[in-house]
Amino acid sequence: MSNNLYEIKNISKIYGHGRGATQALNSINLTIEEGKLTAILGPSGSGKSTLLNILGALDKPTSGHVLFLGEDISNYSNKELSKFRRENIGFVFQSYNLLPNLTALENVEFSTEITGLPKENAENALKLLGLENRIKHYPTELSGGEQQRVSIARAIAKKPKVVLCDEPTGALDNKTGIMALKTLRDLNRDFGTSIVLITHSKEISKMADTVIKILNGEVVERFDIENPLNPEYIEW
Repeated sequence: MSNNLYEIKNISKIYGHGRGATQALNSINLTIEEGKLTAILGPSGSGKSTLLNILGALDKPTSGHVLFLGEDISNYSNKELSKFRRENIGFVFQSYNLLPNLTALENVEFSTEITGLPKENAENALKLLGLENRIKHYPTELSGGEQQRVSIARAIAKKPKVVLCDEPTGALDNKTGIMALKTLRDLNRDFGTSIVLITHSKEISKMADTVIKILNGEVVERFDIENPLNPEYIEW
C-alpha cells in the first residue's frame, strides 16, 4: 500500500500567453511521503512557491496531474478545491496574515468555525504551542515569534492532513525563527503531521527527512536525510 501523500505527475505551470508567457514549472515529477517533514529547496524565482500553491490547491497546473492520497485533484472545480483546502490543508506563510481586530484565540477560532470544528480545538492548539497566556492578546501585542506561532496554531487547529509552509522564518530573527522551526518539527515528530516546508536556506533544509531541490522550474535533486538536524543547531 502506498504511503505517498502527494504524487506529482508531469506538471507544468505557465503564466501568460504568447511572447509574454513565463514557464514557472516544467514537467515536474515527484512524490511526497505521508508523515514526513519534506523541504522544497531553491533560490528565489525557482518555482518552489508555485509548486506549493499547486500542492495547496490555491492554483492549478497548466498540464499534468496532482494526486493527493491517490485521488486526482487536478480537474476539481473551484468549489471542490475550496472544500479540499478546508478539509485537508493548513497553511503557514512568511507574513502571519492575522486579523488585527481579533485576539489570538479569535484568529484561530475563525479557522475552526469555517471547517465546522469545535471551538475548543482553537484553544487546545494555542496551548500546544505554549500560548495559553496570550490567547486574549491582539496581534500588535504579540512578538513576531508569537504571531507566527498563532499562525501555526491556526493551521493545525482544524487537524489538517498536511501543513504547507512558505518561508515561515522569513520575517523572523534567528532566535524566533528557530523556535518556529522547532514547533513544526515537534508537530511532525510528536503527532505525525505531514509538513512541507518551502525554503531558500540550505541550512534550514537540513532539518527535513527529505529534501527536494528545484531550479528553474525543474526538480534537479531529491534525497533523504538519515539524521535530520535539530533546529536548535541551525544557523542562517
